Amino acid sequence: MIRILIAFLSAVIVSFTGWSTVAIAAEASTSPAAPEPPEIEQPALADLFKDLDVLYQKALEATNQGDFATAEQYWTQMLERFPQNPAVWSNRGNSRVSQHKLESAIADYNKAIELLPEAPDPYLNRGTALEGLGKWDEAIADYNHVLELDPKDPVAYNNRGNAKAGLGQWEAAIADFKQAIELAPDYAFARANYALALYQTGQSDDALRTMYSLVRKYPKFADMRAALTAALWVDGKQGEAESQWVSAVGLDSRYKDLNWIKNVRRWPPKMVAAMEKFLTLKS
Repeated sequence: MIRILIAFLSAVIVSFTGWSTVAIAAEASTSPAAPEPPEIEQPALADLFKDLDVLYQKALEATNQGDFATAEQYWTQMLERFPQNPAVWSNRGNSRVSQHKLESAIADYNKAIELLPEAPDPYLNRGTALEGLGKWDEAIADYNHVLELDPKDPVAYNNRGNAKAGLGQWEAAIADFKQAIELAPDYAFARANYALALYQTGQSDDALRTMYSLVRKYPKFADMRAALTAALWVDGKQGEAESQWVSAVGLDSRYKDLNWIKNVRRWPPKMVAAMEKFLTLKS
């Protein structure tokens, strides 16, 4: 799971008056002859803030519509105006991850980290890109660093659980998912990952209870409706499985694609096998 920096207008202001100052101060500390940064007149500064905020709103709208290529273009335009803003580098990295441009996304996150090494989000988002490349240990290292910066970050625990699952460390993954849930009880995706990991480790009754609970609370949660479809089908409850399936594919047709389930959503092997049995008999 990647994390976009949402409060952008205030972030831009902080970036101009704070984050860029951090970079300038770092240069000055190593180079006594470093030149003073150019002053920007207040009207020009106000226009720049307005321009950046308009571009941000367009980037966010494109992101919400799933048009990540257009969002990337807007982030790039922002970087042309203000290349010292780590939030923009991180957000452009997010748009690239969503297009599976993982290496270039990592380069963006690296730049964000260079500009503001104490911010957790670029490490968190870089970990997601590393997961996409199957670099589980490197991803875990990034999530560990996020948790050093913020020991109560539920997304870092969830993502670290995903990376541990990639290594087949299911019990360790379950522990991380549980920690994420304890920190954020309404974190539905962490609870979903917890349910899938339970199913993988043979705790199918607990897994099903968790799936049912999520579907009751979030009726449009396609992932859990699809998971229930697979689990109920192999349990011989074909009628109920079919009902869940109609809802699942009505919400998200990608669950018809076993390759997507396995390699992008990354369900555990036992859950993938259950869904394969359902899809094989359906086709």
